[in-house]
Amino acid sequence: MTAGFFMIMTKQRAYIQCLEKMFGLRRFGIKLGLGTIREILKGIGNPHQKFLSVHVAGTNGKGSVASTLASILYACGYKTGLYTSPHLVSFNERICINNIPISNTHVVESYEAISRVHQGNREPTFFEFSTAMAFYEFGRQKVDFAVIETGMGGRLDATNIIQPVLSIVTNISLEHREYLGNTIAEISGEKGGIIKRNVPVVTGARQKTAVSVLRKIAHDKSAPFYLLGEAFKVRKNQDRTFTYSGMQHTWTNMKAGLQGEYQIDNLALVLAACEILKKKIPDLSLYKIQKGLSIHTWPGRLEVVSKNPLVILDGAHNLMGARNLAKFLGDDLADKKITLIVGILDDKPYTAMLRAILPVCAKVILTSPKIDRALPVEKLLPVAKKLITDIQMIPDVGEAIRYAIKHASPERAICIAGSLYVVGEAKHALAQMFPATTKKKRIPDTFSYIHGV
Repeated sequence: MTAGFFMIMTKQRAYIQCLEKMFGLRRFGIKLGLGTIREILKGIGNPHQKFLSVHVAGTNGKGSVASTLASILYACGYKTGLYTSPHLVSFNERICINNIPISNTHVVESYEAISRVHQGNREPTFFEFSTAMAFYEFGRQKVDFAVIETGMGGRLDATNIIQPVLSIVTNISLEHREYLGNTIAEISGEKGGIIKRNVPVVTGARQKTAVSVLRKIAHDKSAPFYLLGEAFKVRKNQDRTFTYSGMQHTWTNMKAGLQGEYQIDNLALVLAACEILKKKIPDLSLYKIQKGLSIHTWPGRLEVVSKNPLVILDGAHNLMGARNLAKFLGDDLADKKITLIVGILDDKPYTAMLRAILPVCAKVILTSPKIDRALPVEKLLPVAKKLITDIQMIPDVGEAIRYAIKHASPERAICIAGSLYVVGEAKHALAQMFPATTKKKRIPDTFSYIHGV
C-alpha cells in the first residue's frame, strides 16, 4: 500500500465522518430564529457580507429559478455560487461554484471551520450548519455573486441572514403548515419575510391573497414590487417558444431549457430578475442570457435519463408539482402508456397528489424512499385502488425501477416521481444498472455513504 493510497482513504474517511455528524443533527430547531446562524457567521467573519446575493423563496420552482439565474451570471463572467436543497445523490450538490459541486475536501474544510466556532445557545440544525458551510465556502472562494434558495419558508429561514440585491418569490401554495401556517395569507407572510427594505422583489404568485400580502410587505419596506402578469408578461407560442414583455425589454422566440410548460413562468421570473440586475451588470445582454440558458441543467425535474425505455425523473413533491407533472404526461406523452413509480413523504397531501397524477397513468408501482418521513406503501394503496387497477407494491426504489424496466414495452414510458428523495435513490440505482452509460461522477454519492450500499 502506498502513502498516497492511505492519504486518499484518510480524506474519504474524514468526508464520511463529517457527513454522518451533520446528518445526525436535528432537522428543525427547538425554536426557529436567526440567532444561531448569526452567531456562527460572526465566528467565521461574516462571509455572507462579502459577495452580492439574490434570494429565492417560494413553493415550487425556486430551485429551477435559482439554478437558471446562477448559470446566466456565470455566463456573464462572474464567479457564481449556488446554494440549493435538498441534494439528489451527493451533499456536495447543495453548494456549487460556477455550476460545479464543491469537492469532498472543501466539504470537510468548511465543516471543520463551522465546528470550531461558538454556535449560540443551542445546537444548530442540519440546515443551519449546511447554510453556514455554503457561505463560508463562497467567501473563501471569493465568489462575485451567490444565488441562495431558502430551505423552508423565508422569514425565519437560516438563509434570511443575507442582505440581497434582489428577492424572488416564485409562487405560493399550502405546505409545511405546522411551521408556516394554515392559510395562504400566513404562508405568504412567512415567504415574504425575505423581502428587504429598498430591495426589489419579483414574484410569480397568483392568488389574490398571496399577492396582497406580498405587495403590502413590499410597500411597508419601500421595496419595488414586480408581479408576473402585471409588471412583466409572457405569451406562449405553439412551437413551445414564448415572448417575454418586460419592464424595458421585449424578447421574442425565447425557449425554456427545461421541459414542462410551467417552466416558462419560472423563466419569466429569471428574465425579470435579469432586467433588474442590469442596473448592476450593464453588460447582461440577451446573448449572455441565452448562453446561460444553453448551459443550464437541473437534474430531477422532468429529466430524461433513458430513451429506450423512456425513463423520466421528476420530483413532483407537492400538489402543485403533481398537477404540473400530470399535465406534462397527459400532453407530451399522450401516445405512451405511463408506468408511474411513486413514493411520497408523510408531510405531503398524498391523496390529492395521487388523484392528480394517477388518472393519466396506466400502471402504478408504489414505493418508499429510505428516509424516516416516507409514507409506507400500505398507506398509499387504498387511495391508489380507487384510481387505477394495475398496481404493484415494491417498497425499495431500486427494485421498483428494475421491475418496471424489465417489464417495459416500446409503447410504455416510466416516470419516477413523488419526492426528490425518490429521485435521488432512482439516480443512484440507475447509475448502478447502467454504469457504461453513466457519466463519471465528480464526487462520490452521499446516498451510498448514508445507507451503506
